[in-house]
Amino acid sequence: MSLYALNAISPIDGRYRNKTESLAAYFSEEALIKYRVRVEIEYFIALCEIPLPQLSSFETSQFEALRDIYRNFNTANAEEIKDIEKTTNHDVKAVEYFIKKAFDRLGFEKFKEFIHFGLTSQDINNTAIPLSLKEAMNQIYVPQYQELLGQLEQLASEWSTVPMLARTHGQPASPTRLGKEIEVFVVRLKEQFNLLNDIPSAAKFGGATGNFNAHKVAYPDIDWKSFGQKFVQEKLGLHHSFPTTQIEHYDHMAALFDTLKRINTIVLDLNRDFWTYISMDYFKQQIKEGEVGSSAMPHKVNPIDFENSEGNLGIANALFEHLSAKLPVSRLQRDLTDSTVLRNVGVPFAHTLIAFQSTLKGLGKLLLNRKKFEQDLENNWAVVAEAIQTILRREGYPNPYEALKGLTRTNAKIDKVLISNFIDTLTISDNVKKELKAISPENYTGI
Repeated sequence: MSLYALNAISPIDGRYRNKTESLAAYFSEEALIKYRVRVEIEYFIALCEIPLPQLSSFETSQFEALRDIYRNFNTANAEEIKDIEKTTNHDVKAVEYFIKKAFDRLGFEKFKEFIHFGLTSQDINNTAIPLSLKEAMNQIYVPQYQELLGQLEQLASEWSTVPMLARTHGQPASPTRLGKEIEVFVVRLKEQFNLLNDIPSAAKFGGATGNFNAHKVAYPDIDWKSFGQKFVQEKLGLHHSFPTTQIEHYDHMAALFDTLKRINTIVLDLNRDFWTYISMDYFKQQIKEGEVGSSAMPHKVNPIDFENSEGNLGIANALFEHLSAKLPVSRLQRDLTDSTVLRNVGVPFAHTLIAFQSTLKGLGKLLLNRKKFEQDLENNWAVVAEAIQTILRREGYPNPYEALKGLTRTNAKIDKVLISNFIDTLTISDNVKKELKAISPENYTGI
């Protein structure tokens, strides 16, 4: 571990850096600067394509040279912009000056005043951040989510026929199948992911108060609303929010964070279930040579991966909740509170990434303990009472629920023999008795 990692305040940049490093390309300070440069360059190109009269002589063959400014962007460039910011005390203005210097080097001096033409800094921030968020979702989050979902689907299929004693309120209940219980989580995750796909990646682009004031006064004959929509949607692949104030209203981003929070809650629920199954001895865990479960108790193999995931999901959800509650609220046409909050967007994603990887690791260590499943079912013959009383209802038997209640709510051990003897006392046909005796905790698992 590097000295930087050992001195990092946040564990996502320290202890867990190897798990979260892929997010740096989207949510770090350098990444934000690079996305700003990208938007500024693409905006200048879009102005050339109108074309504005003063830009009509800019050769389209030079567009790729402009794009190389952000495509080849590196840490040294980011540091150069941060040095400029020491003077400007304004991060987006520093980006503008950096690009103007690049124009000077490329011989485009006479065009450089059209960099950031008519814009406010939020036209850049409110496109750069949604763009980075969208690309981080597609390139980092979705593959990690799909890997977790795929693992759960595999386990649901592999264990689809394993009968299991269910527990409601912590008490023995109608038997189920292990694969089906995992399938519950699979379906829940898929349904929330479908909602996630319906949320637009929205961006604001419209000048100081959202009305294209500066654009309109300089070039009154151009349809700037149409230009802004085309630029945001076709050039950047985002949804154009209009009308807005100075800033994006963040409603769609809040919806994204809320949905991510619900997905995390489902995974957290899954973690707790598997943690409990391990404590019930339904699963053993693969032992890795050299690992220590406890500094004092040599026998322990703790379910640390599910615990780690649960903890990280809790932090992620607290931040997602704050982001979705705070960002849509801004005084009048804009206050600055969104700016500092948006710089933390990558943090809940990092904790989510750590959590997903921990859950995957935990699932990969599970060893099915079939004997324990069978033992729990055999020790809980009382659960077939529901089946018996339901068939008795079908047959018109008087007070079947009460009859089974009297049998099962005793301190006597309820086993196969006791159930069979009880069935023999019933005034029903031999065929129905045979039907009832064929029911066992192992085969009473429904559809």
